[in-house]
Amino acid sequence: MKNHNPFRYFKTSPEIIRLAVMMYVRFPLSLRNVEDLLHERGIDICHETVRYWWNKFGPIFAGEIRKKRLHPPQNHSNWKWHLDEVFVKINGETHYLWRAVDHEGEVLEAFVSKRRDRKAALVFLKKIMKRYGRPRVIVTDRLRSYCAAMKTIGNAEVQEVGRWKNNRCENSHLPFRRREYAMLKFRRLQSLQKFVSLHASVHNHFNHERHLTSRKEFKLQRNAALVQWQQFSAV
Repeated sequence: MKNHNPFRYFKTSPEIIRLAVMMYVRFPLSLRNVEDLLHERGIDICHETVRYWWNKFGPIFAGEIRKKRLHPPQNHSNWKWHLDEVFVKINGETHYLWRAVDHEGEVLEAFVSKRRDRKAALVFLKKIMKRYGRPRVIVTDRLRSYCAAMKTIGNAEVQEVGRWKNNRCENSHLPFRRREYAMLKFRRLQSLQKFVSLHASVHNHFNHERHLTSRKEFKLQRNAALVQWQQFSAV
């Protein structure tokens, strides 16, 4: 049985859809910015079309990234995790975005909740461990919800708390904050959860730590990531 082609009933080519989704998710651009950039390339579409494309095809591309990445995080992400949460406003109401990254800055999981109590921390930890297993070290801030949730799970002895130890996760919030500003915040919790999961996958795919590698190695990794992304729409 052949796989279902998600582009079957679309007049626009998959290459244009893939480009629009990549530009919107990867870079801090608004929907109208993407519309203008595509217009300069001779592609006349509405900004609402870009919104529809990333809502429909974004999760498909993110799923392909997680399945076909060159260096999947399962191979090295159980050594050390960094956990942190940020405040996000949705229609004027404060929500909490929990994020976990590994020792190399790979975004492992993103989870949105209305509270940041023990119950929310427990759901977040169980969600990560279900996918990646148990880590050797978990670095957090001084939020008591982490300690309470880890005592419930039974891995409180692996927790580390320090003033500067969690900078890895603090810095990983910056790309999301830039996207949040360009999108003029979010209006629904479900939209936020969907976008942060998609943004994390795309960020992992194109993030090559260029300050840690030579120019030659960076160019090879960048070209490989771009070629792989282009294959996602080759259905």
